[in-house]
Amino acid sequence: MKGIPMQTGVLRVLRATAASWWRLRELRRTGETELARRLERKAVLRDLGYLRQAATLPNAHVICGEGGTFLHLGWTTVSTFAPIERFPLAALAVARGTPFIDIRHDTDVIAFANLPRVTRDGSVDPGHSGAGKSVSLSTYIDMVEKLGARILNDPRPRRSI
Repeated sequence: MKGIPMQTGVLRVLRATAASWWRLRELRRTGETELARRLERKAVLRDLGYLRQAATLPNAHVICGEGGTFLHLGWTTVSTFAPIERFPLAALAVARGTPFIDIRHDTDVIAFANLPRVTRDGSVDPGHSGAGKSVSLSTYIDMVEKLGARILNDPRPRRSI
């Protein structure tokens, strides 16, 4: 388990999340226990991969708004319509240090939608404004903070006053 030291608590959460999926509960109910076990293991391994990416990718971040929670991992996004409190994978990523941008209290949805996206591959567009452009995670956090977002695990260097 290179990159992230795995803790028993992390594995327990991922296993419980996988086992609680309605399809796997139904497989167990109908006696297809071995298939359910294989699928649970596959889900846990996939989620461990997402946690590894969240810990190692410089622009990985979690955003939670009225439309749900999104774990952005470069070219991959994992999401749910639920708040972060009901998305264990995102909550684990944040607990392990992934930046969290909470925009649930942001009322200017249009301004947020018009922000540039966070760069996925390290390149940054020269014009840092408008939808369709991309900026660094630090620049993006500066922008959403001005709109009233709450930031946890802020990756920006501390500024002296």
